[in-house]
Amino acid sequence: MRKIFLSLAFLLSVSVLADEKVVSSPDGRLVVTVACNDGKATYGVKYDGQELLKPSSLGLKTNVGDFTKGLKMLPDEKRDTLRYAYLLSRSKFSSVAVVANQLKVSFATESKIPMSIVFCVKDNDVAFKYQLERGPNNNPKCAVVYGEATAFNMPDETRTFLCPQITPMTGWERTKPSYEEEYEADAPMNQKSKFGVGYTFPCLFRVPSSVSSSVPSVVASPQLSNHWLLISETGVSSAYCGSRLSDYEAGKGYTIAYPQPGENNGFGSESAGITLPGETPWRTITVGNSLKPIVETTVAFDFVTPLYEPSTQYQPGRYTWSWLIWQDNSINYDDQVKFIDLAAAQGYEYTLVDNWWDTQIGREKIEKLSEYAQSKGVHLMLWFSSNGFENDAPQGPRNVMNNSITRKKYMSWMQNIGVKGIKVDFFGGDKQETMRLYEDILSDANDYGLQVIFHGCTLPRGWERMYPNYVGSEGALASENVYFTDYHAKKEGFEMAMHPFSRNAVGAFDWGGVIMNRYLSKDNKSRHQRFTSDVFEMATAITNQCSVNCIAMQPNNLQELPQFELDFLRQIPTSWDETRFIDGYPTRYAVIARRTGNKWYVGGINGTDKPLSLTLQLPMFAGKTVSYYVDEPKKTGEILPTSSLKTLKVNKKGEAKVTIQPMGGIILK
Repeated sequence: MRKIFLSLAFLLSVSVLADEKVVSSPDGRLVVTVACNDGKATYGVKYDGQELLKPSSLGLKTNVGDFTKGLKMLPDEKRDTLRYAYLLSRSKFSSVAVVANQLKVSFATESKIPMSIVFCVKDNDVAFKYQLERGPNNNPKCAVVYGEATAFNMPDETRTFLCPQITPMTGWERTKPSYEEEYEADAPMNQKSKFGVGYTFPCLFRVPSSVSSSVPSVVASPQLSNHWLLISETGVSSAYCGSRLSDYEAGKGYTIAYPQPGENNGFGSESAGITLPGETPWRTITVGNSLKPIVETTVAFDFVTPLYEPSTQYQPGRYTWSWLIWQDNSINYDDQVKFIDLAAAQGYEYTLVDNWWDTQIGREKIEKLSEYAQSKGVHLMLWFSSNGFENDAPQGPRNVMNNSITRKKYMSWMQNIGVKGIKVDFFGGDKQETMRLYEDILSDANDYGLQVIFHGCTLPRGWERMYPNYVGSEGALASENVYFTDYHAKKEGFEMAMHPFSRNAVGAFDWGGVIMNRYLSKDNKSRHQRFTSDVFEMATAITNQCSVNCIAMQPNNLQELPQFELDFLRQIPTSWDETRFIDGYPTRYAVIARRTGNKWYVGGINGTDKPLSLTLQLPMFAGKTVSYYVDEPKKTGEILPTSSLKTLKVNKKGEAKVTIQPMGGIILK
């Protein structure tokens, strides 16, 4: 009897092993385990032996079969080691070398249609996607994917840094979701999302390395006692819908959620339609025992490919923008001339003419304005609404970008008069129908040599590599809110210290301005003040990345700012070859280094109301004396601290001791 029991135990262990496959990162520290138990597929993730994702569900629900149950893992598998490099001109690195281990796991299903899951594992990244094949009779040749079982089941003590999704057709002129809700820092997982419909990608999580889940104090490098996860998706094109995370469910975690039916004014399916064989976008997980892999990840670009060739050589640069402070009334010929002159004085490449230009300036005078701009070495970018019926946003031009015939006529006109880019606003959600509109705009714009910025929009998903004329997106609570309310002006530090670790970690972020007016008004004397220092604002040009970056100076700043600030603002690069995380904690502070050519820039911002003393590790400056932009402690009666340009000696070990003032910044170069 004892021998029979031992034999059964042995057979069971063999069975378990047969239904479990493991793939590790090249350095062996990141381990993904894929299993199939009771007909259900799961995966788990460990880093340095610590469990970061407990067994989490996998699978798809479609009109050709339910791939969430009744599965059997097939013994055959495909493994490969991926090694390749690519160029990336519009992000945080100019060239990227990818080394990853790949595992393809296949499952048999009751519907006889094979389902496979492909996992690519880098040293700090996991990317996986589903693939569906045709059935035994070469049919079906198409499928509708209703949803996914894909889950992310983290340890109970995990804390969250999440931006809630909102219900559709709500907010101002029924323009939501516009992906502009407020982050909450270090929240427990069991706290429900503000609007009850989950969270916008990307989603950042802190997993304490110890049992304690207490919030760390603001000290240098508090992240060393934690593991971090950043969850997102990439490779979403017209071939699929965008997604988000659901609310947390105990024992299950967060799951992939597809668009809400009411998005896009109810037009279009919330499901995804694919041809067979076909596949989903990539689900991505970036992990590490510090925030360095989060800030430096390129996983959004590593496994996607360009969808078309650039029609011209698109130029990075900086742009001026009247609307942020001068608002709608500034969209007239004379005021736009002032911002073109400002761009020319600072050596900037572009000026953005915002909404209502079609009625407040008109096409004939836009032609003259473009001619004037080019005489000054500046090119225009023009604003458009994305839609006609998707929401009630009144600004024009409307009914242009959503119509292929009208869109191409306008783009041809813009190409002929020397306009170099467009900003398209007020999108309707994440449905496949909307993703198709993004792609159609980008593809057509490329035919006419136009770069594209999106606002009132979802986050980009690998688009810098997929679409060579894509510049960046808003996709977050951005600078206009600093103008709108005193409340958001006070929270600018909190928000800008969040984005390097989340929104900007996965794609270019058009925040909308290095704001240099001390008051949020045209006269720079009225309305509410700015609460961040000048050096904070200048440093955001480094901590924030976008290849065509908004420098929201005003004409009056040319006479008001110290010369060393004007000189720095004139020299701001936007094309980076390398990015390094130096220090930080989400919503509290961030110190980021970026290199262009052989020159390094280090920007640091403090989003709190307390001074922050740090010892920074800056090997690129070891033994050198560098230029040091810094705030002096604020004096009685000052609304903002006085900025200074000094020099700082970095010791031979590459260590530099700095103090960042409350809502202040530092720059080293």
